[in-house]
Amino acid sequence: MGKRPFKPRGHSGQTKKNQTPDYQAPKASQKDTFPMRLNKYIANSGVCSRREADKLIEKGEIRVNGEVVTEMGHQVQASDVVKYQGKTLKPEKLVYVLLNKPKGFITTTSDPDGRKTVMDLVKNACDEQIFPVGRLDRATTGLLLFTNDGDVAKKLTHPSSNVKKIYQVTLDKPLTKNDSMTIMEGFELEDGPVQIDDMAFIGSDNTTIGIEIHIGRNRIVRRIFEHFGYTVEKLDRTVFANLTKRDLPRGKWRFLSEKEVRGLK
Repeated sequence: MGKRPFKPRGHSGQTKKNQTPDYQAPKASQKDTFPMRLNKYIANSGVCSRREADKLIEKGEIRVNGEVVTEMGHQVQASDVVKYQGKTLKPEKLVYVLLNKPKGFITTTSDPDGRKTVMDLVKNACDEQIFPVGRLDRATTGLLLFTNDGDVAKKLTHPSSNVKKIYQVTLDKPLTKNDSMTIMEGFELEDGPVQIDDMAFIGSDNTTIGIEIHIGRNRIVRRIFEHFGYTVEKLDRTVFANLTKRDLPRGKWRFLSEKEVRGLK
């Protein structure tokens, strides 16, 4: 592992520079949206993913205009009334919001103890109900995606998707050559093997490191370095999937471009 500039592999297309709620994501017209497959209609209503919606349809738990529908591929119109467990479903426009999370906010939709949550930072982004994709702990900063697209959220958080993540890590002391070699070669934690994709020093004091991983296990970056006796003083996620922090100051958010959304699907 040399002292070389650490740069993300690949680069996503960038949306126009905008970090305030004044920018509104483009709305799909009704003509472009309907007729719509029933499973997509259900997923867009925030109930579940399309695959899970197929199971609800198969079990006969969905009614369209009062009639149980079990046909896969059934198409619905904007005027149709779709119900699940007696409640009328209303599909939302799919929204994708990228936040550069600051320190001190927990990743949850609500907190009974009244602590600051990431939802406080994006509450004015849109009218739709969006949720964080995955999580960053309270002390970790950087990229966090929000959406109401259940299919995309499930794909990005499923271990089989191998979503790329790059972090900038600041340690309490220099990382030794032996430890860096062991990390690069792979090692075991209590919950299984750890294999990173790339790592490089940033700066000359060997305390700041760029690390690229596809692993999605809980607190994995902090645990990698804690295993070798280091304390992570700062942890910043700079790349998530095809998304980067370019032109996105800390604490600000923006909508994804259409190109970025396509890259997530």
